[in-house]
Amino acid sequence: MISKLQPAKRILPFFLSLLFTVLFTGSLAQAVDKDISQPVPSLSPNLQQAIASVHVVQLLSRSHYRKIPLDQSNMEKVFDRYLDRLDPNRSFFLHSDIQEFEPYRKKLGDSLKSGDLKPAFAIFNRYRERAEERARFMLKQLDTGIKGLNLKKNEELIIERKEEPWLANKKAQQDLWNKQFKDSVLSQKLNNKTDEEIISQLRRRNTNLLRRLHQSKSEDAFQAYINAFAGIYDPHTQYFSPQTAENFDINMSLSLEGIGAVLSAEDEHTKVVSVVAGGPAEKAGQLKPGDKIISVGQGKKGELEDVVGMRLDDVVKLIRGAKHTLVRLEIIPGSSKDSSTRIYEIVRDRVKLEEQDASSQIIEVPLSSKTNGKPSRIGVIELPTFYIDFKAAQSGDPDYKSTTRDVRKLLKKLKKEKVDGLVIDLRGNGGGSLQEANELTGLFIDKGPTVVVRNNRGRSDRQEDPDSEQLYDGPMVVMIDRLSASASEIFAGALQDYGRALIVGSQSYGKGTVQSIQPLNHGQLKLTLAKFYRVSGQSTQNRGVIPDLIFPSLYDGRDIGEDTLPDALPWDSIAPASFRPYADFSPFLPGLQKKHESRTRKNADFVYLHEMKDYFELYENQTKVSLNQEKRQLELQTMRSQRLAIENRLRKSRGQPLLNNLDELEEINNQELEQKKKDKEPDAFLQEAGVILTDMVKAANNKQLFTRRSD
Repeated sequence: MISKLQPAKRILPFFLSLLFTVLFTGSLAQAVDKDISQPVPSLSPNLQQAIASVHVVQLLSRSHYRKIPLDQSNMEKVFDRYLDRLDPNRSFFLHSDIQEFEPYRKKLGDSLKSGDLKPAFAIFNRYRERAEERARFMLKQLDTGIKGLNLKKNEELIIERKEEPWLANKKAQQDLWNKQFKDSVLSQKLNNKTDEEIISQLRRRNTNLLRRLHQSKSEDAFQAYINAFAGIYDPHTQYFSPQTAENFDINMSLSLEGIGAVLSAEDEHTKVVSVVAGGPAEKAGQLKPGDKIISVGQGKKGELEDVVGMRLDDVVKLIRGAKHTLVRLEIIPGSSKDSSTRIYEIVRDRVKLEEQDASSQIIEVPLSSKTNGKPSRIGVIELPTFYIDFKAAQSGDPDYKSTTRDVRKLLKKLKKEKVDGLVIDLRGNGGGSLQEANELTGLFIDKGPTVVVRNNRGRSDRQEDPDSEQLYDGPMVVMIDRLSASASEIFAGALQDYGRALIVGSQSYGKGTVQSIQPLNHGQLKLTLAKFYRVSGQSTQNRGVIPDLIFPSLYDGRDIGEDTLPDALPWDSIAPASFRPYADFSPFLPGLQKKHESRTRKNADFVYLHEMKDYFELYENQTKVSLNQEKRQLELQTMRSQRLAIENRLRKSRGQPLLNNLDELEEINNQELEQKKKDKEPDAFLQEAGVILTDMVKAANNKQLFTRRSD
């Protein structure tokens, strides 16, 4: 959550505060061609950057929630983090480079305090030198052709090198680069590319890398270095260069045209962090968190431009475009380590705000608490984000939009329909307005605190239910998943603590901190100022909200969630606030769990999810790949046949025609997804949440469970 800087219309999920968001109209930037045959020139810091670095050190020392001494231990941490930012897979720096940098390790504290950026730039320039050497090495390999490559040799490439030692010498470096070259060729071969196509693409890729190195700016070095320092405070504390700050400001003002995806740079790839509710990418149903974009094409027939190694802001400019135009993205699915790629077509459009609105439906649940055996009618309210039109509210518009106002209307409508219970679906809800999380909680309790905010001085402020009205007092379930964050966690945590709702799904994201933007003489600094606590005294930070009943999730074990981020603030607790709970579900949980497991053991969708989870864990945990073409081809065929079998088991259970191969899967999935949206057909997890709710009502056997307990 961003403190005191609310967007003009509505707050998008908190991911906006972290990274570039591909939402906006913009012309494609034409890179200025330089003579890449010449060595990459060195970069030097300027006076503005030196002043800004001192300001950053002072601001963080004075204002950040976490108090960190600028001692030798922490300065060494900054040094190591800086090297990891530049060469995370240890493919560039030699051991001799690291030894040469060692004197900087001991001087870094004094350098930071004084604004001396020479050590940082010396390391950055050496990184560019090594990156240039690798690109030229690859181009030289391509000059000799690829027909002579020995792809029958039984050797392996370590692809996860973060824990490997730095490259011992030039020979070790070139041995690694040779293997990486073979892997690049083999990956293309397995994607059915001809030798000519492979050479052309890899030549273009490495030429682009050289061009990007020539186009590096001193700001790139400065931002990488300062963020290595800022990152030891917590992962949401970031320095924004003037250009990055401009992109951030555009994001927060919600100029909503593009594809609606949040991207980050990871090694040489552009990675999808999330897709925005209501955006073209979300509606297309293809792009997923963790996918890596390797090329971008304009229109149906535009040439796919390789973006591996490209600057993130340049990739963003390629993906942006006018609404109703088509962009093609070639991606490596994040859910698999195989070499196959997919091409997704997305029509750019406005991210329609009304498609982020709360919406409702009624589902029928076959299990019933009624003696006459009729299905239970369960009201469902889906919340993609916690939004409020601040500008309209501040101008006195009586009809301004907000989550709480919209949910209030939906609740009244559902009550008229005499629903037997309510499900609030927060899956994929990345958060938004704290005010709305507070007021929405108030619709389901009559009075009391909703969340505690503790600032960097240790002072705690309680947010209270703003009115005594309890609009809905019936049985409730709240659904969350790994992408439910920030405001979602405040709401779900409050209803869990009060015993107003049973929480089902998977562990939430765990983002329980508040950030603020501070302007600098050069760029901006986003820093963490406060932390959220539930009324029970538990933090939502790092650990998130743990459901009462847990559903399987494809995000389990993946690099998604606060606890996967380096230097994330820890979970802790404070004294609980004074509040009176409603229900105690604990006596009913074993019985509900037993029934849930019995049902889902036979449920094809749950079985499918368990199988897919095991499938991803098996292949995602691989740290090596074979460079033997025959063996690699066999591994790929095995992976694809296993995936095809899983998909067909699900399709058979649904009475759907079986697939002949995985190539049919994307098109069929998209057609079926679109039809489900038109039919408003509830997915298996929403249906199961409704069944759990009816089980809970039946187990309670009286209305008193849902009324506030006396003191």
